[in-house]
Amino acid sequence: MIKKDIIIVGGGAAGFFAAINIAEQNPNLSVAILERGKEGLQKVRISGGGRCNVTHAEFIPQELVLNYPRGEKELLGPFHQFMTGDTIEWFEKRGVPLKIEEDGRMFPESNSSQTIIDCFLNEAEKHQVEILYNHAVKSIHVDDNLWVVETSQGEFLSEKLIIATGSNPKIWNLLEDLGHSISQPVPSLFTFNIKDERINDIPGVVAQNVEIKVVGTNLCSEGPLLITHVGMSAPAILKLSAFGAIELAERDYKFEVEINFIKQSFEDCLDHLKELKQQLAKKTVYKSTQFDLPKRLWHKLVFASGMDQESRWADLNKNQLEGLASQLTRAVFEVDGKSTFKEEFVTAGGIDLKEINFKTFESKIHKNLYFAGEVINVDAITGGFNFQNAWTGAFIVAKNISL
Repeated sequence: MIKKDIIIVGGGAAGFFAAINIAEQNPNLSVAILERGKEGLQKVRISGGGRCNVTHAEFIPQELVLNYPRGEKELLGPFHQFMTGDTIEWFEKRGVPLKIEEDGRMFPESNSSQTIIDCFLNEAEKHQVEILYNHAVKSIHVDDNLWVVETSQGEFLSEKLIIATGSNPKIWNLLEDLGHSISQPVPSLFTFNIKDERINDIPGVVAQNVEIKVVGTNLCSEGPLLITHVGMSAPAILKLSAFGAIELAERDYKFEVEINFIKQSFEDCLDHLKELKQQLAKKTVYKSTQFDLPKRLWHKLVFASGMDQESRWADLNKNQLEGLASQLTRAVFEVDGKSTFKEEFVTAGGIDLKEINFKTFESKIHKNLYFAGEVINVDAITGGFNFQNAWTGAFIVAKNISL
């Protein structure tokens, strides 16, 4: 049986960040990471297409929390302790400058997640953090005020225990045995499967700024929309999937969405089309792409409005004009299923937020039990926000443990 001052279960982003900060702030503490895999930091490695989307250039806590469908209220206080600017400074101090891209996402200047991994491994070694791979946790219990963690390779004792295992059902089950409640996990950040004549052979087309809502709900989103081989993706869809994770799961991913491709009202759009009927009388509607829409999408919406390639503006009747306005501003599509969004696998669910003290990220049920990262019921939209939650929680845990 091996005894350490601090045991961290999970060798991912939150686990390493907590370990390094504890060991740096209090070198007298012995710290060990237990990782079930043969190597750690796998999500860091594949995030952002292998570039690692470290955080997001949002520097106001009240604005930053709006990107968290679950955790918005709870993270406001923690973000006042450690947030984006602190993350940037932390990495820069350790030789990893970050850069901001146009959409606000932040990456290492090297454009390689390996830079982040190397930074963590070097810092862990420098501060004598012990990393034990192939240690799958089998049980956790308290014995005489010490945490006993049984793994596939032996038992460990520690005064303080940090759980940073992400969305791991086995660990959630162990935490339930300890009296914690788990919010039922469901997928978040997914794309929509849609079979529809209007989009079925134009993959790769992007509508730059749409409004989209789930029919019969209050769920809505806006932003770029990408048409794919199987349906729709890009930020407008991913944001909707994150905020609607629970409700859409309850509907078994079968629902309707209404899309406004041009972010205008039906009435304003119809008025504009009536003007075009006068101005472009002799031209064909098919060749007169409007509203900065991609040509291929415009062609599809024209056909869906009951016109053909030869239809001229002058010849359009009331029904055709209204049909086109309707396709542009309130097109309804049937969603039948979801697909995982590339490597950004995120789960909504985890330890009930009411059971965590967000000043310290300590369990309210067990003293000296701490949580960091996605193991708790916090998740975010895509863009570096999930990592920021990991850095913030891990840093606050480290700060409190290191005292």
